Amino acid sequence: MSADEADQPVTWTTEETTEERTTRHRRHSYVLAGVVATAGVVGFVLTVATGRTDSAMLFVGLPTLLALAVVLSPPARSVHGMTFKGITVGLLIAAVLLHEGAICVLLAAPLVYGVGHLVTAVIARNVRRHLAVVPLALLLGAEGVVPSWRAEPVQEVSVTHTVAATPAEVAERVAAGPRLASAPRPFLLTGMPLPEHIGGAGIDPGDRWVFHFHGDAHGPGGQVVTEVVGRTADSVRFRVVSDTSITARWLDWRDAAFQWRPVAGGTEVTLRIAFTRGLDPSWYFGPLDHVLTDAAADYLLDALNLTDQL
Repeated sequence: MSADEADQPVTWTTEETTEERTTRHRRHSYVLAGVVATAGVVGFVLTVATGRTDSAMLFVGLPTLLALAVVLSPPARSVHGMTFKGITVGLLIAAVLLHEGAICVLLAAPLVYGVGHLVTAVIARNVRRHLAVVPLALLLGAEGVVPSWRAEPVQEVSVTHTVAATPAEVAERVAAGPRLASAPRPFLLTGMPLPEHIGGAGIDPGDRWVFHFHGDAHGPGGQVVTEVVGRTADSVRFRVVSDTSITARWLDWRDAAFQWRPVAGGTEVTLRIAFTRGLDPSWYFGPLDHVLTDAAADYLLDALNLTDQL
């Protein structure tokens, strides 16, 4: 090094490299997308908590915020990232155009994402294997295409409560009919369509109970009309006369029965509900419908003041 070079002041470059700039932009994009997505989640929780699941927030506000979060996030750098974005946008569009609402989309989302990423993984391993996706898609999507080809569409749930009451008192409570105001809404059914009120009472043949559902911006919620068709000293059986409720999209209610018997210190009450599942595939929607209907049966027993007390 010459003397002149030694006398020159040392300078340090602070110019940001292209890679650093890209990393910084991606980080900012993730933060912004996270903020928007969080706002969407908070909006959804508040909408459900305040009982406004029929408002524009659910059908317009929430999809808008989530779509914005998808767009603001950095471009996907992998096939799985692109798959996730594409499916997310598709679900948001379906939620609005098909009027299914956020709850239905959330229930179906794990299945849709799972199938999408499975197909992506098959193709990503070897592009030449893309033809293998065709029989896979046909196999996964065939159930329900032909109405007669459905795996166990008729399902049944049974819930039992033991109460500190005599069989005669239980019969009186059932005959009085459900009172929804006395039953806490199950957490599992948060956001799901439930009866707004129930009319009717009695457990003699011909007596009717009518379950009225709350409507939304797309029309009335409809109702399920049930009628007593069987009565014994320790049981009562209902059939469904008509069903114009919003739940008819996914479930076809068949019949229900209450049965009670004396046990030590009280009475054991069992409610059985039978229904036909409306959605396929069975291996996904079968267990899901069972869990949700089981929670609904618990809710109905609570509304009859038949809560567990022993």
